[in-house]
Amino acid sequence: MTSLFDERAELKTLRPDQDSALQTLRDAVRSGERRLCMQAPTGWGKTVFAGALVNAAHQRNKKVMFIVPAISLIDQTVGMFAKQGILEVGVIQANHHMTNWDMPIQVCSVQTLMKRKSMPSVDIVLIDECHIWFNAYEKWLGTSKDSENRIVEWDGVPVIGLSATPWRKGLGKWFDYFQKAATIREMIDAGHLSDFRVYAPDHPDLSGVRITGGDYNETELSNAMQPLVADTVTTWLRLGENRPTLCYAVDRAHAMKLKLQFEANGVPAGYQDHATSDHDRARLRRDFHNGTLKVVCNVETLTTGIDWDVRCISLCRPTKSDMLFTQIIGRGLRTAPGKDHCLILDHSDNHSRLGFVTDIDESYTGLHDGKAPRHDNRTDGIRLPKECPKCGYLKLPKMACCPACGFVATVTSKIENEAGELRELKPKPKEKKEIVTIEEKAAFMSELKRYAKQHGYKNGWAANQYRERLGVWPNHPNIRDAAAAMFVSPETLSWIKSRQIAYAKSRQRA
Repeated sequence: MTSLFDERAELKTLRPDQDSALQTLRDAVRSGERRLCMQAPTGWGKTVFAGALVNAAHQRNKKVMFIVPAISLIDQTVGMFAKQGILEVGVIQANHHMTNWDMPIQVCSVQTLMKRKSMPSVDIVLIDECHIWFNAYEKWLGTSKDSENRIVEWDGVPVIGLSATPWRKGLGKWFDYFQKAATIREMIDAGHLSDFRVYAPDHPDLSGVRITGGDYNETELSNAMQPLVADTVTTWLRLGENRPTLCYAVDRAHAMKLKLQFEANGVPAGYQDHATSDHDRARLRRDFHNGTLKVVCNVETLTTGIDWDVRCISLCRPTKSDMLFTQIIGRGLRTAPGKDHCLILDHSDNHSRLGFVTDIDESYTGLHDGKAPRHDNRTDGIRLPKECPKCGYLKLPKMACCPACGFVATVTSKIENEAGELRELKPKPKEKKEIVTIEEKAAFMSELKRYAKQHGYKNGWAANQYRERLGVWPNHPNIRDAAAAMFVSPETLSWIKSRQIAYAKSRQRA
């Protein structure tokens, strides 16, 4: 099939890793893939990447639809495309001044598309922030039929989902091909993202907060976080270094209370929620960047698709969602002149529960297929940080000296004296799950195949790893012929990494 993408149109503006990602996607479409999902960290440049992809398709006279999940992202996307010389753009959003269905490139609000009885005929569809899922996507993707039993609009059309956190349960049902362009740690090491430093100055009592819909009950959570408002401000005054800061609150009352507390201490602060108008949002962004405002307190509005110059994050919103947590931290990881790191003041203990975003990001290696149980305990295989008892800095486990204050932790004895004898306290050994049934063995082989495919390993790698763990070759047909899984479980990923570490150490000894 003729490629939708021009060979090298405008690719000179892309970094090598972005160029490589575009070539890989292009090759996948050429090979027949039609439902593709690409993951790349916040700040990687997905909009610039999408612009290069759109421009390349446009040069081959292909029509493109770029869908965003929020109206506030319409003008931002149009502006980013314009900076790349992409001007033949129409907008599908109610009463927008750029509405023009004749344009070959359409930037669309998903909410507006859902209300339309028809949509333009296109050759390629890009879904921005595809982890924010709408039921209408399922109909448009051709996996279901409408009320009149007709196949829907995108049957056979390449659809590419873009997201920094495509970890939504069941997303693998709608996308057949997954590509991870880069990890957060790789981007930090390459200097394309800012490093971060985390402090945990407060420890909220969440023991009585119920879990509703997989996350903390908002009303009870707000009540639990209210006593920390004053500590939030005093901590910022002590550690914040007057940095431009985004403060994340639980609800509107909590955010407004934080704003007023900042102002009472002489810190100019702003406020934003879902009801804030586009005009006021633009003003807040302008005042934030010119220094008129030092802090903007918000409720779940500055979590996706913003490119502000954020130097500090005050996290006052506990969550069990690694997607929300990673999106929030991602707001502070963009690089900027004079910015050596992003300061994170975690008043919510999210890091202690979920881990650093770099480790969370690396723990996901594929899309969830909607069938296998999702591992709710995301700390499996993730190194949870340890708090410095002196300054509250969160450091990697087993790091004795605190990089922030120099405090050196001393090892305390685990031996207790008892009458007549000494008794040593040892940690309870972690139970190792044995792989016994044919189904479990086939699932393990499937995950090995997925890992091999993602890392470009040879065909025999999975079989050799299977033999190393179980002592036999995968000769049973149900095991040998098992298809590659949609994702690799934390248990299998941990085992693979343990083998890689053991191999590396043996090479060092040799």
